[in-house]
Amino acid sequence: MAEKTVISFQGHVQKIGDKTIVRFPDDASAQLPSRGQVAAEVVMDGHAFDTVLEPDGMRGHWLSIDERLHRSLSVGDGDAVSLEVEPTKNWPEPDIPEDLRSALADNPEIVEVWDDITPMARWEWVRWIKATKNPATRERRVEVAISKLESGKRRPCCFDLSSCTDPDLSKSGKLIDAK
Repeated sequence: MAEKTVISFQGHVQKIGDKTIVRFPDDASAQLPSRGQVAAEVVMDGHAFDTVLEPDGMRGHWLSIDERLHRSLSVGDGDAVSLEVEPTKNWPEPDIPEDLRSALADNPEIVEVWDDITPMARWEWVRWIKATKNPATRERRVEVAISKLESGKRRPCCFDLSSCTDPDLSKSGKLIDAK
């Protein structure tokens, strides 16, 4: 049986815009199996959850704290939190953005292809579509995704997974500093 890799560290809560995150220290990120997204089981101050760790575009990672977890933790900007992170091969299902969900619903012939790809591949499609602030670019990416899925493509190729992060939190693919 393979030994589990649990990465333990102290992180600090940061507010960037309307999002609450925890950046990983360099040494914690270095222990992860990828510079891009990584599925993980996380325990943060005693609260366990499955998530996907996001790349920061600088060979590091961060994770988002959703509203429910934020309320449960009762933490604010700058507060320290204890984390135990275990990378896993079991990817949770991504939240499908409404524009992609609608496009999939309008093209029932590719739903079987969508359902057949791995959750990790679905995360890549969602990340690629969401990695732009420009509405026209995003609309075009949804169209291209549908076209590629129709032709049997299982992944959006040729984008840098380590620099493909939330556009609301990044500039030029790099996580911005908290303001």
